[in-house]
Amino acid sequence: MPEQCSVCGFRYEIELGFYWGAMYMSYGLSVLIVVIVGLSLYHFAGDPPTWVYLTVVASIVVLFTSVLFRYARVMMLYFFGSVRYDAKYQQGNK
Repeated sequence: MPEQCSVCGFRYEIELGFYWGAMYMSYGLSVLIVVIVGLSLYHFAGDPPTWVYLTVVASIVVLFTSVLFRYARVMMLYFFGSVRYDAKYQQGNK
């Protein structure tokens, strides 16, 4: 991840350890995925054996780990970093 925005110069790491909270947010998102996938398997697959739950849930969480952590960092910036999206700063609209 770059240290600062190439368009506006915003420093992404507001303070040392700022993104430690993103790990907890990422964990919460992972738990949400586990619950949704587990309930979906129960409902649509007719309560399969435990190994099916473990295999499907673990593979989905592993596949989306980097995406979840990236979105958790974005949520940290929006919720606690006073960052707001401004369309005029998009690459094509300088």
